[in-house]
This record gives sequence, C-alpha cells and structure tokens, in this order.
Amino acid sequence: MERDPYTYVAMSIDPGKPLRLGVSFYTPDLRVEASVLDSGRPYLSIESNEADITVSTSGAGPVTTADLDIARQIFNAAARYLADCERLHDEHQSATSPASGEAA
Repeated sequence: MERDPYTYVAMSIDPGKPLRLGVSFYTPDLRVEASVLDSGRPYLSIESNEADITVSTSGAGPVTTADLDIARQIFNAAARYLADCERLHDEHQSATSPASGEAA
C-alpha cells in the first residue's frame, strides 16, 4: 500500500510525567541544514512544511563532551540510514528493471 507523503506530529501528556512530543517525517519535502550561529553555537535543523526539529548544544551553551557524543550518534545513524536507502533503492531498481538480455 502506497501513501502520500506526510509529517506526523504527536504530543503525549501523562500525569506525573514530562510532556512528550514525537515528530515523524515521511516526506521527500525536507530541508536539512547544519551551521554555526554568530554566537558560536552549532546546530542541525530538519524541517518540513508542517514541523521542524533543531538540535544544538546543551543549554545552548559551549560544546560539551556529551554534545560531541550526540553529534557522533546523529552522524552514525545518518550514515546507516543513507546506506540502507541506497541498498533498498538499488534492490528496487534491480527488481523493476528488465533482466539483461531481454527486450525492454
């Protein structure tokens, strides 16, 4: 079943627990940017027309060891996501293209 692209945003409020927001992007209409503000604070932003997420340093302060660890986790997860997308795209292309030697 194919679906139209969408962005899903959910908020959970449970008594005695912190508010929880979930954002899921299921759309090719994303904008991704990373930069450093004039204040010297780095940030990573992922945006769709419906929602955006920004990741930056702890307390918007100087870069900490924990910030470096999180940045590495983001980098490694993005690399895995890219590799999985490339592999699945290649598999789909192979499955949908005519076999070599056959007429198209």
